[in-house]
Amino acid sequence: MAAASQPIGHTEINWDKLDKTKFYVVGAGLFTGVTVALYPVSVVKTRLQVATRESVERNALSVIKGIWKADGVPGLYRGFGTVITGAVPTRVIFMTALETTKVAAFKLVEPFKFSEPTQAALANGLAGMTASLFSQTIFVPIDVVSQRLMVQGYSGHARYTGGMDIARQILKTDGIRGFYRGFGLSIMTYSPSSAVWWASYGSSQRLIWSFLAHGADEAPPSVGKIMSVQATGGIIAGATASCITTPLDTIKTRLQVGHEKRPTTSEVVKNLIRDDGWKGFYKGLGPRFFSMSAWGTSMILAYEYLKRVCAKDE
Repeated sequence: MAAASQPIGHTEINWDKLDKTKFYVVGAGLFTGVTVALYPVSVVKTRLQVATRESVERNALSVIKGIWKADGVPGLYRGFGTVITGAVPTRVIFMTALETTKVAAFKLVEPFKFSEPTQAALANGLAGMTASLFSQTIFVPIDVVSQRLMVQGYSGHARYTGGMDIARQILKTDGIRGFYRGFGLSIMTYSPSSAVWWASYGSSQRLIWSFLAHGADEAPPSVGKIMSVQATGGIIAGATASCITTPLDTIKTRLQVGHEKRPTTSEVVKNLIRDDGWKGFYKGLGPRFFSMSAWGTSMILAYEYLKRVCAKDE
């Protein structure tokens, strides 16, 4: 166990060791930058998920070409303003819930004497799920509006003048509850996805360090080595989570961006099977796989860097 625990001790910074004010301020800027870089992938994934049998654009490349031809670079950032407005409070809630729950969860599983990777998977998974549950209350309304902006004018979807126009129409048609269309499925999608992601990340890190056999009598690992292990863990976590949760994400997206006739969950499922068979549930898997792996790697490197920068002086 010592082979794995020593590097982890050097690479993980607990919540009580962080300067919270600095953590939130620097984190807001850092994650805004990551969102800017990876947002176009979300636009492509969303369009693929709502494509019908009649849609000309049936793969990621054709979607990108269509967006580029019609709108250029701005088309790849449709709904970005709405997303970034909600991203800061959502991230604050998520990070706070994640770190505080993780500390409590490790104490909870410690008496069971599981192996270190198993303890990490359980504690990180519980923390990721809890953080997602708290952040969904803000994220879902933002998601509903931004996804409509992403697909406006595409495959028969309505056009809008902006996020406020969508908000007004949702309030007029469905009231406040309209902003929470697909809320149940969002919880079912993002909470397990977050649990799987953080569980995979926590356990894979420990397994990698164990494989590298970095012993307690050795010097602390270099920053480059730490980042390589964290990046690998992020890729593994993103790949695992995307494969498991894409079907629910596809259903949720179709519910949230539905036409005037609002479909039920069962109708969405039936339409997917009718149009594309069971493979229809994995529409957008490629972009989602890339997005979660790329986002996971970028996010975790930024997140771990943020914790190093914001660590209190001993």
